[in-house]
Amino acid sequence: MRLLLLLALCCATADAEDYPATPSGYLKLFDRDGDGRVSAQEYVDYLSAGFRAMDANGDGVLEADELPPGPRRTPRTLAAFQADLRAQFHRLDRNGDGYLDARELAQPPR
Repeated sequence: MRLLLLLALCCATADAEDYPATPSGYLKLFDRDGDGRVSAQEYVDYLSAGFRAMDANGDGVLEADELPPGPRRTPRTLAAFQADLRAQFHRLDRNGDGYLDARELAQPPR
């Protein structure tokens, strides 16, 4: 979970004032097709950008030297990371419709 949060931060802009202050603003970051909801693929694509940014050698694996200091420095593949994102998406999708609305996206996963 810490890695997911770290990667989400990597996707955000460097300036805190540029980061959305509302759930609907946050949704717009993920909602690539502009339909007002986030599909599983949009969720995975958006958060995978942070993984790719950290993957300095572009091999699809975050090695210990590409991870920030901390207790969890085990290599992680993009495929495994994306599988975790899909599982997290389904935990966030409280109404089970296959999409996240702004309220669901802003809530912590269960």
